[in-house]
Amino acid sequence: MWQKKGAALRSDAQRNRERILAVALTELTRSADAPLSRIARKACVGQGTFYRHFPTREALVLEVYRHEMRQVADSAAELLATREPDRALREWMDRLARFALTKAGLADAIRQATCDPDSPDKPGNAPVYEAAELLLRAGEKAGTVRAGVTADDFFLAIAGLWQIGPRDDWQPRATRLLDLVMDGLRAGTPEAR
Repeated sequence: MWQKKGAALRSDAQRNRERILAVALTELTRSADAPLSRIARKACVGQGTFYRHFPTREALVLEVYRHEMRQVADSAAELLATREPDRALREWMDRLARFALTKAGLADAIRQATCDPDSPDKPGNAPVYEAAELLLRAGEKAGTVRAGVTADDFFLAIAGLWQIGPRDDWQPRATRLLDLVMDGLRAGTPEAR
């Protein structure tokens, strides 16, 4: 019996799903062709349970990507609740960089899963854009981020992240790039004067 889309899962089913996603992230990052049977075995679930949650490889890959993206997006509000807006934005940028660069091994699996450009299940980036807007507006309101910067502007400014090789020692380069972007976001604000 397939789980209805949007239906709440029982707690044991939710735990199984979370374990599958965690193992799949690790295995698919190592190899885009990781056998689904190995993922099920390492997640300690049977084949039936595995396929009930993820009927195809593409469904699994796309859900891993969505799950990870949602975690990065959701962290924006969590950071704003505990930090000043500019500090929340800068820390979120680090999380975004980790997501982008440590998930590079997953890129082949994502490319394979989304080879059909008209696929209705193709993941969008709306949650991450909404998180960036939330942080930018909070910083603008606090006077720590220049007025009028959009999520599109922000992502164009940090596009250099995707030019950094994930296999290299990427962290110092990403930190320097994001510090430069943050300096630009603060330029012209009362805080910067």
